[in-house]
Parts: sequence; C-alpha cells; structure tokens
Amino acid sequence: MKSGFLEKLVARLDRVVPGDVQQVVTRLIREKGFLEKVFEALHEGVIILDPNGVIGFVNRAACQFFGLDVERALGAEISSQIRGLDWDSLGKPGRTISRDLEVFYPENRFLNFYLAPIDDAEDAGEPLGFVMLVRDLTVTRAEAEETLESERLNALTLLAAGVAHEIGNPLNSLDIHLQLLGRKLRKLPPGDRKPLEENLSTAREEIRRLDMILKQFLHAVRPTTPHRERTDLHAVLHETLKLLEPELAARKISVRLDLAESMPPVTVDPGQFQQAFYNVIRNASQAVSGEGGSITLRTRVTDFEYVISIEDNGTGISPEHMGAIFEPYRTTKSSGSGLGLLIVRRIIREHGGEIEIESRENEGTRVLIHLPRLERAVRLLGPPESDPVIDL
Repeated sequence: MKSGFLEKLVARLDRVVPGDVQQVVTRLIREKGFLEKVFEALHEGVIILDPNGVIGFVNRAACQFFGLDVERALGAEISSQIRGLDWDSLGKPGRTISRDLEVFYPENRFLNFYLAPIDDAEDAGEPLGFVMLVRDLTVTRAEAEETLESERLNALTLLAAGVAHEIGNPLNSLDIHLQLLGRKLRKLPPGDRKPLEENLSTAREEIRRLDMILKQFLHAVRPTTPHRERTDLHAVLHETLKLLEPELAARKISVRLDLAESMPPVTVDPGQFQQAFYNVIRNASQAVSGEGGSITLRTRVTDFEYVISIEDNGTGISPEHMGAIFEPYRTTKSSGSGLGLLIVRRIIREHGGEIEIESRENEGTRVLIHLPRLERAVRLLGPPESDPVIDL
C-alpha cells in the first residue's frame, strides 16, 4: 500500500507531544488488528493492492477461493498469484470494475470480483491502492440453473399436452386409413400390388417411428407417479441385462458385475428403474467400439444411500457436450432421440435421488445413481469405559 497517511503523520511528528505519539501508534495498532479481524470474519474475499497490483493484504476467504498461500501472496503481484487476471488492463485510476470469472482450483467455483480504487482525499491523481471484493456465486448460479431447468420443463410439459393432441390424433387417423388401403390392395393383381405394398409398408414404419418419438417425448416431460414397492435392485439389474444380452453378445461386449454382498430392498418403481438401467447400459454399449469393450456394474450401500455405478471403456464425452447431455434432443449418435438421459434423470429425481456423470474423452464414462436410504441402520454404541465424574 502507498504509505501516504504514514508519510503525513511522520511529517507532523515534530509538532506532537512525545506522550501523544505513543497513544497514536497504540491506536493505529489496535485499529489495524480490529480491521484484520473484521476482514477475516467476512465470507467475501478481501484483497488490498497497491497501485502496481502488489498484494498488501488478503483474507482467509480469498485464499480459499483462489488457493492462495498467505505468506507467498503478500508482496507478490496479483497476476502471478491468480492466473487469468491481467493487472495492466484492470488497475486503471478512477475506474471501478465488476466482473464474473470461473476458477477450477482448488475447487470449481463461479466468482464475482469488484475492484475499486482507494482515492487519496488530498491528491486527485494516483490512488493509494485498490480493494478487491470477491463473492462466491456458485450456489446462486446453481439455484438459477435449477429454476431455469424447472421453467424449461414446465414449458415442455405444456408443449407435450399440445403435441399429444395436435400430432397424436392425426397419426391415429393416418394409421386407420393405411389399414383401409391395405385391405383394398389385397384385391389388386399381384403385379400391381407389390410396389404399392412396399410404399404402404414404408408409410407404416414412418408412422410407428413418429408414434415412438411422441411417446418418448411425453414420457420425458410429463410428470408421472411412481408405483413404489419393495424391490431388489440386483434382480432389476439382472433382468435388464437379459433384455440386452443379444445386443451385447453380438458386439462382443463383456459385462463385469461387482455387486454388494448385501443389498437391502429399496422402495421404488421397478418398471421405471428397469427403463432407467436399460437406457444407461444401452448408452454405454453404444459408446464402446470394437473388441475389448467392457461394461462394469457396481453397487454399494451405506447408512445413508444406495449407489449404482455403470462404467464403460468407450469413447467418452467431450467437454463441450458434457454441459448439454440432459437437454432434450441433444445427442451425439446418428440415430437417437436425445431423450434417454432426460428420462433417466426424471425417474431418479422422482425417487428422491440424483444422477452423476463422470467422463473423459477416449477413456470412458461412469454414471453414478444415488438413491437415499430412508431406513437407516441401527448402530449399538458400546457402554462407556467408566461412569462420568461430576465435580460440584
């Protein structure tokens, strides 16, 4: 910090009685300690800089946000301590800056910093220094994203009602008229009937495909009530693997099971969970290419939750696609509706759980399904070593 105040104080020492000098110094020390305690108590980060961007003070919160070491940070330029901050473009006299930034170390956080000059009341030129206030917007940003997602799903739900009426009814009508055409075609000579039957078959297949897309869309966005019952998740996993066994065998994909020895029943909708497991395992199989592909299924249970892990050694998901994997109709596959993971997340969340996805490009993907365990295990605590002694 520029020592303008101290220089002025020293210049006036010859006019101050010696006893008053000690009182002034004692008061400065006391006020400095008080201000440091105030800054350390704040949840916002506080960084005091000199005109050249050299750190003169940094509180505990700022150190946690940016992973700074106090001893190394003090006396160092801020650009060398916080990567991505260019002091030459920030530290301009008379200019206040408010900017958002994302940091990845020591934790992934979204921050906002407010940089303001500390002006000298007697000198309108160069400021005494700068103060930087840093706020953590991670939770606020997450809440805003949840609100936006809820609004998006509500809009999709309203759209689904219109889609069901405007598209579903014409599809049913088309299917009925195609059946009538099929009956009339049977009365034609075989030579004239064959090319028309091929066209009719194509039209029917397209109607079935549209009907399937419509049902997937409605199921993805329309609220449903799970029919809960005590279910063995391991049994649901085995049933799902039986459905996918021909496809996995044809592609020579090996499946490894690492299941918990004891998995208490969980109260869920078994049909919905079979659909969720089917979508995730099938996505994993489609991500595996060539021989040597494998999928590993793991389960574990704690006092608080059930965890189901589905991991593959496939192509993985690129960083630019990770942020949009739950958006409807976002897919990297040539033949996919982009609704699979949206349906899975809706099923998991309707049961009070959460889905987590970890992926590295060209290495593989792991999907973790967390389900809360409502029935907590009872732990017997051992007796105390001795009776407590109370001094009166």
